[in-house]
Amino acid sequence: MLGRRNRLRVHVQESAGSVDVFRIDQAKCLAALAGHADLAEHIDLSFGRTADDLEQALPSAEVLVVGNFDAKNLQQRAPNLRWIQSIFAGMEKLAPQVPDAIMLTNASGVHAPKAAEFAIGAMLMLNCDIPQFIEDKASMTWKPRFTPSIDGRTVAILGVGAMGIAVAQLAKRFGMTVLGVARSAGPRPGVDACFEPSRLSEVLPRADFVVITLPNTTDTRGMIGRRELDLLPKHAGIVSVGRAQVLDHEALADKLAEGELSGAFLDVFVQEPLPPTSVLWRTPRLVITPHCVVDDASSYVSRSLAVFFDNLRRYLNGDSLNNLVDQKLGY
Repeated sequence: MLGRRNRLRVHVQESAGSVDVFRIDQAKCLAALAGHADLAEHIDLSFGRTADDLEQALPSAEVLVVGNFDAKNLQQRAPNLRWIQSIFAGMEKLAPQVPDAIMLTNASGVHAPKAAEFAIGAMLMLNCDIPQFIEDKASMTWKPRFTPSIDGRTVAILGVGAMGIAVAQLAKRFGMTVLGVARSAGPRPGVDACFEPSRLSEVLPRADFVVITLPNTTDTRGMIGRRELDLLPKHAGIVSVGRAQVLDHEALADKLAEGELSGAFLDVFVQEPLPPTSVLWRTPRLVITPHCVVDDASSYVSRSLAVFFDNLRRYLNGDSLNNLVDQKLGY
């Protein structure tokens, strides 16, 4: 049932400088809309690429599909805007600018399958001591190491939203014990036990691996510093695919250089691209990937549009939207 009588004005805006993985252009959007033919007769679509295109569309738009953009003075620029659907999951830049009167939804969950694959792959490599073997090759060192199976080992997943749950469910298929850390404790799919952040000191000493999928908020910023890293067993490894601000990278570099952790995989950084002066480039047993491992080149756009068109149907029917961002929490 689509109860709206007048046509809904929807503007789709490409993010400035977007790479192809994130580019939702007119052709891709219309191709996705073809699978929702009943919605087409209820909406008027416009498309933009430049900042001028956006400013021309905002005064009449009720719905905006976009990545990150400058949302300052949005109520004045877009008096009819009621809902923004972002194609990104991280909302720490956009959410504080969006007035409470405008609903904001994100693309949470789009990254989950790829994030889980990468996290498992990284843990398998850490478990087999691959980061050290890479160092050995560079120095032409022949030093056999014998490691256990990952079956039966424990992973602590910090953040058990869509990405964290996907990691947990895949980890269970490898026979791992999964501990979760979330803002509120309670059962989660694939998680053997979930704890609030106040109990990190109980969780970290049990972890063979730590996977970080947390957003950047006032509550999560700096959650894992030197004190928390000191709680980990010496053989533990870290995989970070959430937001960089959660983890103290300098403390991590010190721990790795001192041989007090087995290795780490970092995909996110406070400054990107990572500057040549960063100590991380010279840190042993650290694998650096340039903020790309959770984004599926073949399906990011289609999965993002699936979130949007499902929400569009809900919006037209007057139902609550999925992936609604709490502007105060930032996710």
